[in-house]
Amino acid sequence: MTPVSVYTPAEVVEETGFSLDTLRYYEKIGLLVDIERNAAGQRRFSQADVGWLGLIRCLRDTGMPIAEMLRFAELVRQGDHTVADRIRLLEEHDRRVEAQIANLGERQRYIHNKISYYRSVL
Repeated sequence: MTPVSVYTPAEVVEETGFSLDTLRYYEKIGLLVDIERNAAGQRRFSQADVGWLGLIRCLRDTGMPIAEMLRFAELVRQGDHTVADRIRLLEEHDRRVEAQIANLGERQRYIHNKISYYRSVL
């Protein structure tokens, strides 16, 4: 079976979990650029577009603000001389994710303690 090289918007929605409205919004603000269109003007996404959306999904799901995603996209479009800046941006985001994980771990321990307490009074 040959891998798909062109995706319809519906296929991209299925693949990425983003809604059509979100895809349109990302294109409008410049997070998605140069999306091809067929003769009828319908969007056609490439494998690279789907891969990019996978990265955007990861960044969004881990709480990166859109402004930072746009900055990252801008750096990518500027070329390889921005790799160090991209690393710094991702490292800063990674530190925030680590802090969120630590905070959630503390909250989870508190919940576990409550569960243990309530089980002990049964």
